[in-house]
Amino acid sequence: MPGMEVAISKTMLLAIVLAPLLGAIVAGFFGRQVGRAGSHVVTILGVAVSCALSSYVLYQLVVQGAAPFNQNVYTFFEVGQYSAHVGFMIDKLTAMMMVVVTFVSLLVHVYTIGYMAEDPGYQRFFSYISLFTFSMLMLVMSNNFLQLFFGWEAVGLVSYLLIGFWFKRPTAVFANLKAFLVNRVGDFGFLLGIAAVLWYFETLDYATVFANAGDVLEGRVIEVFAGHEWSVATMICICLFIGAMGKSAQVPLHVWLPDSMEGPTPISALIHAATMVTAGIFMVARMSPVFELSVTALNFVLFIGATTAFFTGLIGMVQNDIKRVVAYSTLSQLGYMTVALGVSAYSAAVYHLMTHAFFKALLFLAAGSVIIGMHHEQDMRRMGGLRKYMPITFWTSVIGTLALIGTPFFSGFYSKDTIIEAAKLGAERGGWIGSYAYWAVLLGAFVTSFYSFRLLYMTYFGKERFREVAHDDHGHGHDDHGHHGVHEPHESPWVVTLPLILLAIPSIAVGFFTVGPMLFGTDVGGHHEATPFFAGAIEVLAQHDVMVQLKEALWHGPVAFALHGFMAPAFWLVLAGFALATVMYLWKPELPAKVAHALRLPIRVLENKYGMDDLWIKGFAGGSLLLGKGSREVDSRLIDGVFVNGAAKLVDFAAGVVRRLQTGYLYHYAFAMIVGLIVLLAVLIRHWT
Repeated sequence: MPGMEVAISKTMLLAIVLAPLLGAIVAGFFGRQVGRAGSHVVTILGVAVSCALSSYVLYQLVVQGAAPFNQNVYTFFEVGQYSAHVGFMIDKLTAMMMVVVTFVSLLVHVYTIGYMAEDPGYQRFFSYISLFTFSMLMLVMSNNFLQLFFGWEAVGLVSYLLIGFWFKRPTAVFANLKAFLVNRVGDFGFLLGIAAVLWYFETLDYATVFANAGDVLEGRVIEVFAGHEWSVATMICICLFIGAMGKSAQVPLHVWLPDSMEGPTPISALIHAATMVTAGIFMVARMSPVFELSVTALNFVLFIGATTAFFTGLIGMVQNDIKRVVAYSTLSQLGYMTVALGVSAYSAAVYHLMTHAFFKALLFLAAGSVIIGMHHEQDMRRMGGLRKYMPITFWTSVIGTLALIGTPFFSGFYSKDTIIEAAKLGAERGGWIGSYAYWAVLLGAFVTSFYSFRLLYMTYFGKERFREVAHDDHGHGHDDHGHHGVHEPHESPWVVTLPLILLAIPSIAVGFFTVGPMLFGTDVGGHHEATPFFAGAIEVLAQHDVMVQLKEALWHGPVAFALHGFMAPAFWLVLAGFALATVMYLWKPELPAKVAHALRLPIRVLENKYGMDDLWIKGFAGGSLLLGKGSREVDSRLIDGVFVNGAAKLVDFAAGVVRRLQTGYLYHYAFAMIVGLIVLLAVLIRHWT
């Protein structure tokens, strides 16, 4: 009501966090007692409560004008001048993340009822995904680095459990171990960054760190190597971003994400769309007051993001597993978000995070629906012609694809093209790195379009290739549940198709209605000025603010922006990718085999993923094993064999010799005395003569 100050309730925030945790506990510890129905009811109810309350918090902030919330709710420890707390910082950035996480998670929970219906680990799976939601909420709602790290590690742990959910399959065990170890590499850098924050600021609270970042870090340097000084701000930002490289799968710490497809499809959607992989993007955006102090760190972020956006997308062009195509698409889109961070367009990065969550969850769940309809076949070469058997899945896939490639008026266009335009403006500041980033995201539009339509054509159009392998009993056509063979395809049950429809709606419309308020500080139509949506949550130096430049140059409302998109280079590259995929996979399906033969070497490089898996598995991991084996040999043969056991053997040998001299017989001692006397006399006679 007018005149009344609206305040966000601490109790409500606790309910948002704890409701999924309660559902996870009930399904996990009492799954047998409550049964399958009880497990999915309690977890879905918990996430639904979180989603409803998160939406109300966003409503309070946006519509009712509530002040941001920043309070501690529990003191974890106090040691001298240092203290750690459990607390919440709720502003528009946090509230947007809360709604996205809980909404996508809710639909994934509903979808899971149909997808995991035959799985014996039904209750355990619902417990895990609910715990995953709790962990992500703790991460995004935290008001300090320690709680952030707790949520950071918790999503890593639960992802390990979910990727290896089918723990009897060696590939799943390998994939979850790979994800866990690669993320530990990133988390080591992340922990160093948090330790540096504590060292220089003597606190882990966001508000204090952000308020004093300029005063504490400005001009301070640290000698990293002898004779080499780094800015402390650069060192902290790069360490924190290394953590983001692991969680958000940036090159070279990206290798775990495609293998996460070994987990069930619902968790693939949850990991890739709205939870774990977006944690790094959110973290850097949240840390914008610190990152803005280091142009070097921002250029590093920009280079890594551009490399990820383009080169991982190329790998998606040669994948045949339907889920892996979408997985490499996620890698590429995360690169786009990271590029936005690198040019200080933090709001564009988190806006693309939001829109991407909807259409990428849609594409993953649609892929899962295809897998269900194809009786657990994942190879697109064994599909074709499915659009007449699975119309709902087909049309929602089309919507998700059009959003992903950045078709004007779809949600993905408003976020993705904003990033491309921001990269173009940021190229001037970034030098050669900026130019490289701009061309990477621009050419990435062609790559994205090609592999997206390739997936559509191979899956839903053309010859019904599944009939050719319907009686194949040679181990082909296996998927999540280890089933073989393909029968007549069918549309998925409503618990699968309903989430697809509900995700298709924001994939179409959310961009049009939110781009003005969220990115450019105008009303929905783009006509009247408003307070920038992320004001106070994201801080950008005036000389870095490309969003202001974009607003002045391009923004005249969502319709004009979309119409301008039809003339932009990115759109023509999208058309080129669409045309090439249409020719190769719809009009001339014999062409891909000829192209593959002609381009054997580059395709082999892409199929081998640039050798990155070999680098990590055979190089770093294999090298570590060789080093360990070598150290074991040195330890057993040199340390134990020579120094430890050798000394004992020497003493034993000497004792054996001495023991033979001490026989106890008188005539032995008399003989020894006579020999000794003769030797003594010989020495004396030689000396005298």
